[in-house]
Amino acid sequence: MTPPFLTREQVRALDRRAIDEFGVPGIVLMENAGRGAAEVLRRLGVHGRVVICCGKGNNGGDGFVIARHLAVHEVSVRILLFCRPEELSGDAAINERIAAKLKLPREVHAGPSPDLNAVGRELAAAEWVVDALFGAGLSGAVRPPLSRVIEAINAGAARVFAVDIPSGLDCDTGRPLGATVRAEHTVTFAAPKVGFANPEARAWLGQVHLVDIGVPCPL
Repeated sequence: MTPPFLTREQVRALDRRAIDEFGVPGIVLMENAGRGAAEVLRRLGVHGRVVICCGKGNNGGDGFVIARHLAVHEVSVRILLFCRPEELSGDAAINERIAAKLKLPREVHAGPSPDLNAVGRELAAAEWVVDALFGAGLSGAVRPPLSRVIEAINAGAARVFAVDIPSGLDCDTGRPLGATVRAEHTVTFAAPKVGFANPEARAWLGQVHLVDIGVPCPL
């Protein structure tokens, strides 16, 4: 059965029902999402370094899972974390600690003035950049300094792989809220988002890949 297109609020409701009614822990949903995304990326072909840009929400947590599964398959990865590790919470914090214990290479760019020159050098050295900055819950324009990070991603030559939705794209309308990642491929979870049906969204989404996270949709 083809899954329905989900709004931002329906995505939240899907997660709540999976956790509260069916007892699937959030950490399992994140693991399924990140592992599935890593498998899609490997199928697309990875021959060089993958730089994974992680924000402080669950989208960033997915990025840590992706990094781990790529590293297991001997893919060269580097994590760029755009917050202090102690700002992470819940399942994202758990996966950050796992990545730290595995000593996955990373740089932390926290605070209002990250070193954008250093970020640019990392992006320039990448074959792929994974956008795990913001997920479907974003409802307002991305502000500096992360808007400048998005601009740097778009200005680079690396192939761009967005996690769930390109950062800056509105889940419900498919229109950019401001600075928005322009992805070559987007892996989305459980179901496509309503905004994906907007023809204007294609320029930002690239090719969309659907990954199930272990719960039926619709529930």
